[in-house]
Amino acid sequence: MTEATLKTLLEGITPPDEAARAAAHAHWASLAKPLGGLGALETTLESAAALTGSAALDLSKRAVLVLCADNGVVAQGVSQTDQSVTRTVAENLAARRTSVCQMARTARCEVVPVDMGMAGEPVPGVRNCRVASGTTDFTQGPAMRREQAVEAVAQGIALVREQKAQGVTLLATGEMGIGNTTTSSAVAAVLLGRPVECMTGRGAGLSDEGLARKINAIQRGIAVNQPDPDDALDVLAKLGGFDIAGLCGVFLGGALEGVPVLMDGFISGVAALCAVRLCPAAAKAVFASHCSSEPAARLVLEALGKAPLITAGLHLGEGTGAVAAIPLWDMALAVYRNCYSFADGGLTPYTPQGGAGC
Repeated sequence: MTEATLKTLLEGITPPDEAARAAAHAHWASLAKPLGGLGALETTLESAAALTGSAALDLSKRAVLVLCADNGVVAQGVSQTDQSVTRTVAENLAARRTSVCQMARTARCEVVPVDMGMAGEPVPGVRNCRVASGTTDFTQGPAMRREQAVEAVAQGIALVREQKAQGVTLLATGEMGIGNTTTSSAVAAVLLGRPVECMTGRGAGLSDEGLARKINAIQRGIAVNQPDPDDALDVLAKLGGFDIAGLCGVFLGGALEGVPVLMDGFISGVAALCAVRLCPAAAKAVFASHCSSEPAARLVLEALGKAPLITAGLHLGEGTGAVAAIPLWDMALAVYRNCYSFADGGLTPYTPQGGAGC
């Protein structure tokens, strides 16, 4: 896909269907319970209706896309482990042994591991969408070429289309890639215009010395590459990873295909931010799951205007936070579909009341 083709494609993303949102809201109001009593669970389904264009929601088939990639900046000592761990975890994702696999089984969610750009040979059982065998070290120059960033975004869009063709109606996002909190912090610092120190955390558990190396590497990467904060593709290409670019495409694909996409934590949140910077209308497909304990996670959520359903200090990755939110969607849907109405119970409906709060 060329950049011009991508731009034309994104121009086709329409605003949310407000009539469908209103219909879902009216259905909630008809149920025999306090108005808005389920809070964000109600507005989440209303937003899903606005995305899909129907208040008759079917979210029964779901999958979590776990995008795997390696990052050249690991050479700067920004992570606790070397990049061989990316491959090891990908192998265990394929064997359905990792944390997200156990959680997904409970949530009736298929796990789809995807190679967006790992080092070494392809891993059996991992969907091969690799753009290259990892990015280059962004302290020495751009992490990838601009056309590679476009290709990775296009691969993410194609993944959504593939999943929708298989009947999937709800997607969760995940990732695996040693060094990807470094790339995410770098991209977020530029897009949000924040100091690197405020946007950078310890990732999988860096020491003070390791954190200092990580911050220094990001600062050098920004200085060397001079990314344009008004051009999300430029920032992605110069400082990002193939996993982030692919996830960006997943969010754009969700907007194009009318499939809700659950953010996981900080990394997929940065990908969602890139998607919304590329096409503001894509925000309709972005649904927050939790607020990661990474320092900048809340700042990214605020920039997106999204509120998390879960605040539990999660920072595992793999899509675990996104999958953890799916049972909450199921509980909301159970009430939405099956709760008796005021009319069924012979009750007088609640009506909105004005008045100031305490």
